[in-house]
Amino acid sequence: MSHLPLSADYSINPPTAHVIRDEAEALAVAGHVAALLLENDAERDRTRQVPADIVDIYSNSGLWGISVPRAYGGAQVSYAVLAQVIAIISAADPSLGQIPQNHYCLLEDIRLQGSPDQQAYFFALALQGHRFANAISETGGKNVQDIQATVRHDGDGHVINGRKGYCTGSLYAHWLGVLALDEEQRGQLAFVERGTPGLVIVDDWDSIGQRTTSSGTVLADNLRVPAFNLLPVWRSYDSPTLAGPFAQLTTAAIDAGIARAALRDTLVFVREQARPWIDSGVEKASEDPLTIVQIGALDIRLEAAEALLERAGKTLDAARGETTEDNLALASVAVARAKVLTTEIAIEASNKLFELGGTRSTLKKHNFDRHWRNARVHTLHDPVRWKYHVIGNWLLNGVKPPRHDWS
Repeated sequence: MSHLPLSADYSINPPTAHVIRDEAEALAVAGHVAALLLENDAERDRTRQVPADIVDIYSNSGLWGISVPRAYGGAQVSYAVLAQVIAIISAADPSLGQIPQNHYCLLEDIRLQGSPDQQAYFFALALQGHRFANAISETGGKNVQDIQATVRHDGDGHVINGRKGYCTGSLYAHWLGVLALDEEQRGQLAFVERGTPGLVIVDDWDSIGQRTTSSGTVLADNLRVPAFNLLPVWRSYDSPTLAGPFAQLTTAAIDAGIARAALRDTLVFVREQARPWIDSGVEKASEDPLTIVQIGALDIRLEAAEALLERAGKTLDAARGETTEDNLALASVAVARAKVLTTEIAIEASNKLFELGGTRSTLKKHNFDRHWRNARVHTLHDPVRWKYHVIGNWLLNGVKPPRHDWS
């Protein structure tokens, strides 16, 4: 497999972002950017090459700054609209739809735990078009919450050491958000500028799907970080906040986009290239009654998934002003419902494309397998079987969902 160059060689240009002012503009810009990203989606997946100007156009469009609070100059779009924007982009290219997902989560961390000075500084960077990527997870622990990276006081700053994996968007980022545990085993989030000595970005993402997300490894080797750049994100789960449901909402939106993409290509292929089955008695595959039924079923399930996604966003919006224990639970349950359906329709729609398109739909020139690969890989973010458990336990026993990024 060909690989993107290491971070030192990938072109990172100074940002010149447009500032989006309201939700209507955000949706309009998302449609325009999606049309651009759709043009070479299959080729980018095939070659695992993303031109720097494509990423620049995307972030300079202003979409990466739409969640910045109005008090700091942003549009502060609703959670429901942000999910809609992510789904629109992901329907064009879910890999590029995913690269700002953690950027939005990092902005939410700043909103929740940043001091006024930190918020002013980092929100200004986001509005200028600076791209933030995550160095949160690790690959070697017992589970996803087993963090080994450390942050320790050193003079007037801190030093971080550790190895991070699944660092989505790291190759394209101006800044990295690095999670490490302090002396009291509490999670601290450090914002580290690209090029800082001790920060190494390794392009080793080799998954079958979401191939151009640059979700590889980040190394912190005696990485010095100013005290100003550190946020106490452990507090986001020590008290009720929307950090977890927010992360899950953005993830579900990507899966909805993947399902849209698969259904879109299914409709075109069935109309233009698929053949009807010999027993159907019709001239065109689009007239095959059993194909028609299955297309209708896919559309209904996708509509249901998107409706639950919108409802979940609105539930988060309602809870934002008063995030009580009960409101947080309602938000987590709403997102869990949406996550179940967006996961299942993404996998089903990407699989049905081949069933309804027939053997010729599997030819390499179409690269339709990217939809299934993207769906299968991205929906492994966290297990849907536990979403069913969260919902059932809430309804039967009144047990509130756990507080973490996956709930």
